[in-house]
Amino acid sequence: MRKLRTIEMNRLSVDEFKQADKLPLVVVLDDVRSMYNIGSVFRTADAFRVEAVYLCGITATPPHPEIHKTALGGEDSVEWRYFSTAQDAVDELQRNGFFVYAVEQCEGSDKLQHLWESGRQTTEGRYAVVFGNEVKGVHQQVVDCCDGCLEIPQFGTKHSMNVSVTAGIVIWEFAKAFLMAAKDR
Repeated sequence: MRKLRTIEMNRLSVDEFKQADKLPLVVVLDDVRSMYNIGSVFRTADAFRVEAVYLCGITATPPHPEIHKTALGGEDSVEWRYFSTAQDAVDELQRNGFFVYAVEQCEGSDKLQHLWESGRQTTEGRYAVVFGNEVKGVHQQVVDCCDGCLEIPQFGTKHSMNVSVTAGIVIWEFAKAFLMAAKDR
């Protein structure tokens, strides 16, 4: 096997990306403090053609060299908006017909691996996922206004994962479901 060169991968230009169909998913960052985490989320959002990233509270916004260091241009291709609070972002998303999940360990949370099994959610909907601060997670008042909570199962001694790693896992789960649905059409 030979590794592909970048030019052989036929990636979209930024302009082509902006015109392309998107995964009907908005990523909301609630007071994420590390610009490297923010940049990493942008890069993952670009990879899976996420509709938008909403940056809330103390979450830094582009342009910034530390965001760019891990986003590698994802901050230029992926649409983004700033909200003073994640609650404002969630309220607007819900008004626009999005089903909003907080990604958090909560009583009665839906396990990520079972999200599509219940039939309650379908790939006909539009979704948003809220990721929280590296120490405190998603604010409780934001959890309270979300439509549900998603939890990634963990089997080790730690009770949390890095926010950008968590975002990658969750975004992939949505992308996988939508890819499978498109294949079946």
